[in-house]
Amino acid sequence: MLTGIEEVDWASLGHAYGPADDVPGMLRGLASHDPAERELALDGMYGAVHHQGDVYDSTLACIPFLLELVADPEVQDRGGIVELLTSVGGIDLSGEDELDELDPEDEDFIPAANYAMAAAAVAAGADVFLGLVGDPDAEVRLAAPCALASLHPDPARVLTLLRERLTVERDTEVRLALVEAVGRIARRHESLRDETVDWLGWLTRAAQAPGLRLAALAQLARCAPGEVPDDVVERVTRLLDEVRTAPPEPAAPENSRPSTPTLAGQVRDLFEERSTGRPTPWTDELMRTLHTALDDRVEDRIALILAQLRSPDRCQRADAIWLCGGLIRVWRGGYEEVVRLIGTQLADPEPRLREAATSFLEGLFELTGPAADALAARLATRPGRPERPEWAERPEGTPGAPDARARALLALARSGDARAVPMLARALVEPDVRRDLLYAVPTLGPAAAPLAPLLRRRLARVELDDRLYEHAAPLLFALASVRGVQALPEVLRVLRGAPSNRRDWVQEAALRALAAFGPAARAAVPDARALLNSEAAAVSAQAALTLWSVEGDRDAVLPTLAAWLGPDATAPDRCAAARALGAIGPAAKSSAPALLPGLAARDLWVRVRSAAALWRVSGDASSALPVLLTAWEENRHARVDIAECLAEMGPEAVEARWVIDRELSRRRRHNVRESGYSTHDIHEDEKLLTFCRAAIDRMER
Repeated sequence: MLTGIEEVDWASLGHAYGPADDVPGMLRGLASHDPAERELALDGMYGAVHHQGDVYDSTLACIPFLLELVADPEVQDRGGIVELLTSVGGIDLSGEDELDELDPEDEDFIPAANYAMAAAAVAAGADVFLGLVGDPDAEVRLAAPCALASLHPDPARVLTLLRERLTVERDTEVRLALVEAVGRIARRHESLRDETVDWLGWLTRAAQAPGLRLAALAQLARCAPGEVPDDVVERVTRLLDEVRTAPPEPAAPENSRPSTPTLAGQVRDLFEERSTGRPTPWTDELMRTLHTALDDRVEDRIALILAQLRSPDRCQRADAIWLCGGLIRVWRGGYEEVVRLIGTQLADPEPRLREAATSFLEGLFELTGPAADALAARLATRPGRPERPEWAERPEGTPGAPDARARALLALARSGDARAVPMLARALVEPDVRRDLLYAVPTLGPAAAPLAPLLRRRLARVELDDRLYEHAAPLLFALASVRGVQALPEVLRVLRGAPSNRRDWVQEAALRALAAFGPAARAAVPDARALLNSEAAAVSAQAALTLWSVEGDRDAVLPTLAAWLGPDATAPDRCAAARALGAIGPAAKSSAPALLPGLAARDLWVRVRSAAALWRVSGDASSALPVLLTAWEENRHARVDIAECLAEMGPEAVEARWVIDRELSRRRRHNVRESGYSTHDIHEDEKLLTFCRAAIDRMER
């Protein structure tokens, strides 16, 4: 076993954390009879030798030994080793896994040749995987098809083997893996695509097991979207119903669990926790695959989700909620009925289903409307006294999600429903409150006015210490939205007592609240005048807005704002001044010449802020509109601000009509990112659509 491992100079090789002299111990650990030692070894391989998918010289040196371990039937847990080899050798530099451009100057630079050599080395030994499709260990059989489809140099041979194996394999999850591997071959090898697509189409009709037909349909959609039948929704709905009503499969024997926690173990435990009580947990992955393949067929995807949400199977309903989260973040569409049905899940006795529904609704903002009644009903049912305040922010370091009722209240408040106000009032008297709830107050409009006294009392208790901004900013934001002028003394206390830590941020937030109070904040004039001379442009500009709001004296503030537009000012400084001038509006018309240089600035945001401000102070659409339209095409993240300005222009922006029409015709949300997302992405895109429709309406009127 592991012949020649001592002949490798491991100390001269490296991995993510330095010299690789610990790698022989990991390789031996993979062959251990102790399950905890095996899992620790595999965790170490992923954590150091193949860290985040990287291939080091030590990774290359491991490949022959990993292949040897896979070939030895005495080694346990070989499925995990097969998956490791699939990852190490599976990067195709010429395909869809093409690496991002690497910087040779980076100290962590890994030559692209490493990935090519890894692919070649694993492919050279890939015949070992051929014998694993019939291995007695189901976990090995589960991992082998993907390894073969990804790594073996003879895809035609592999395709024949996989199809033959499907006729004798009895484990459901392994059979699904065989079908998925066939689909992978079709996507990677054009010469085999037609043959494979025909076979998948046949399997969607001929397979006896509904799960197998569903898997074939999902892979067919990925390989040949044009071959997906028009009645895909009806067919999938029937298949899911057949899966639900099929006799339960025998439970798989439990594997021994190591006592030492590892990353791999945590991932496995999370998966098993979610799969608990599910007779067919694999349907979730099949539906994800199908939704990925259907891509922009939004109506079909919505219809599939609606069918699942109406299923008597709670697991299918929970799956539908998670699937809809991925759909609605990327695609625009008619989600009213989906949201209403997800709202009904809040009354289900299953806590995981309620948690999934609450999590989904929390990020919808104005789209939550159809579920508002369900949220209000859920919040109206008072549980027993909780161990901690029900609206509280979790203390730092406390694991787990925020309290479910707090999340439901946040969803209701973000929807703008006035029924949230009494519950927000209760939240404000608790020792701790989620900051998100305070930032949701503006969406409630005038209905939130009764919260002002509670916000004032809470602000009065905030300590003037280094965490002042963190604690005071949400309260100041909420007070500004409700015009809580009775809190003027408390706001001034914060403004005057701001510590050095984030002082500028605290001052800007306090000044914004004072500006919202208008002439009633006259006691703040001396403080605002003093801060006009702040070295921070954001503070100076906000002080100018506060003075304008309180006194209406443009001569006192315009020179200061114009000074921040000079050629020596930074881009953020110029943006702050331009926004302030735009907020002042026509009264700042004399500052229009100072804004003109910003139209030609190198920084896009300076151009956008300057053009919008120029329109707002002077009505000069002929100068502002070309700049805004150019920026629209240049940076999609500027479109919300630009669309707001176009809506204000109305008929003056008629030249932008084609741009707005094109945006409204797009199905994909404007701010979709390839990796990750923000909780406000949907809200921002809906704001863009609202402004675009308002612009069209004003143009037509």
